[in-house]
Amino acid sequence: MYIEQFYVPKIAHSSYLLGGKECCAVIDPSRDVDRYIAAAKNMGFKITHILTTHLHADFISGHMDLVDKTGAKIYAPASAQCQFEHQSLQEEDEFEIDNVLIKVMETPGHTPEHIAYVVIDRSRGKDPIVLFSGDTLFVGDVGRPDLFPSRAEELAAKLFSSLRKLETLPDFCEVLPAHGAGSLCGRALGAKRRSTIGYEKKYNEALQIKAEKEFIVSVTTEMPPIPDHFARCSEINRQGPQLVRRLAPIQALSPLDFNQLVKSGQFVILDCRNYDAFGGQHIINSYSIDFGGNFPTFSGWVIPPEKKILLVTPDRVSAEEVALWLYRVGLDNSYGYLEGGMFEWTKNGLPCNHVLQISAPELARESENNNIKVLDVRAFSEFEDSHIEGAINIPAPDLRERYQELDHRQQYYVVCSTGHRSSLAISLLLQRGFENLINVAGGMTGMGEFGKNRGGIYKWGSFPYRWKIHRK
Repeated sequence: MYIEQFYVPKIAHSSYLLGGKECCAVIDPSRDVDRYIAAAKNMGFKITHILTTHLHADFISGHMDLVDKTGAKIYAPASAQCQFEHQSLQEEDEFEIDNVLIKVMETPGHTPEHIAYVVIDRSRGKDPIVLFSGDTLFVGDVGRPDLFPSRAEELAAKLFSSLRKLETLPDFCEVLPAHGAGSLCGRALGAKRRSTIGYEKKYNEALQIKAEKEFIVSVTTEMPPIPDHFARCSEINRQGPQLVRRLAPIQALSPLDFNQLVKSGQFVILDCRNYDAFGGQHIINSYSIDFGGNFPTFSGWVIPPEKKILLVTPDRVSAEEVALWLYRVGLDNSYGYLEGGMFEWTKNGLPCNHVLQISAPELARESENNNIKVLDVRAFSEFEDSHIEGAINIPAPDLRERYQELDHRQQYYVVCSTGHRSSLAISLLLQRGFENLINVAGGMTGMGEFGKNRGGIYKWGSFPYRWKIHRK
């Protein structure tokens, strides 16, 4: 038996190749499938099976593209009611890949249709040796059951039962989940990408909760926000995503052609450059989503899916890489990129905007001399952990609606953890008529380091100058 793991950063997605003697399966594939084909060829395997644990919410699966390129058969949960040709699976179903036996275990909770795959390597023994747990059991966490808010408690109860089933597997059984640290499919996933049943039984906090009611409360409260594209991706995966090879390639657009498309009203502008570059010069009404941050998640979250996308990137290679990341979160409408970037745009005398960027020391001085307004656009849990005294907390994506809670006449110093989300937040507010906005470069991270460096003395809640950081 052979197993190879593939990891996609930013969305923290893990997929796997499971091989027998001559054939292999791909479990929970991402949309860029050539990596699996190359890995199988390198090992001398033929891809014959494509296994899905559930309808993934945070990314578009590559099952249709893999079928198109290999002719392999898709295996999926029967209760998912997938709209493409596949083999439906339910509890106690089993199938073989050469000398590898795979048993199906229904594990609803994270989603209603979730299943897990229990693997037995018959060349070595009869005991389960590997569990492909999908998003039911993670390293150090479990799948969140609140993606269907009206069914959160019902799914939490099912998750509790599913985890009890998984605990019956041998302690030495390896756990290979579909996500790791950084994913929003759980609350606090571990950075380690694999574990064992025994280790998780002993150290996974969620598995230590033995009372069902207590467990339900634990996994349905204080969960991270749910990005907009989660529901959209699940449905696309159910129906069967468009094949990537059928998507139109992105075009190089001159500044004048780019500007004409902008005027049509059918496009959105996505500026993927560093937030400081966006601050220097950007096209009016652009979305600022720094590629160096959690680009795919925030793109899927805030970019209108019905609009065609015009990209501002440093070059064509960057634009093609950006388009791939957008494909991964179900945004298939990348139309073109600005040839020559903002350098050519400004040379053509076209209108643009800029945003003042300031550092932590500058914010400290401003705070000492003036009564400033700080807008903290991090998630509530981050804000609750530590924040500047008197700051307003509205998470960046929520500003699409909650901007109405702010005063257009007021000047706001916008802060997040580093500067990425604050730049996104500013771009959303600029689109809604706000003008007097200042981005705090380095964010709360920079502020913390600034405090430490003030004479080598630093304590939370005792910050230099007049403003303070409160920590939970």
